[in-house]
Amino acid sequence: MTQFLGTHKGKLDKKGRISVPALFRAALEALGTNDIVLFPSFRYPCIEVWPQPAFAALSSGHSSLDIFSDASDNLGAALFATAHPARPDGEGRLVLPEELIEEAGLSDTITFLGANQCFQIWNPERAAAHIRDARARARDFRLTLPSPAAARPDGGAA
Repeated sequence: MTQFLGTHKGKLDKKGRISVPALFRAALEALGTNDIVLFPSFRYPCIEVWPQPAFAALSSGHSSLDIFSDASDNLGAALFATAHPARPDGEGRLVLPEELIEEAGLSDTITFLGANQCFQIWNPERAAAHIRDARARARDFRLTLPSPAAARPDGGAA
């Protein structure tokens, strides 16, 4: 499974261009796609960037909602109406839509945060605070991950 890992600094020029970090471009390549979908995060003041196939899988649950329901309308407007398909060029450059730049509060310096299946683009001060607060919450709530199951010599689970 390919993951987006790490914290990386970047620049946003006056035309809204950024360079996706090389490690994130390599992760996209490992996934077999350069197509991405950008949208404002539902939870944080940042831009979420998902590989297009992962975004399609993530958003597939929308089709199970009643087509004329409030849930379908609200989620559709919140997710699909604000989503921007994109593809970094051969050098990893990408133009961010102005509305996403404004909503995330970005200026000339930005921070990319790996978020496992996706990555995020943040204002550097907000990114640092987010990491600090998330680590504190993880400690306070004693969050852990389950241990991987030990494999038996015959290839089955223990």
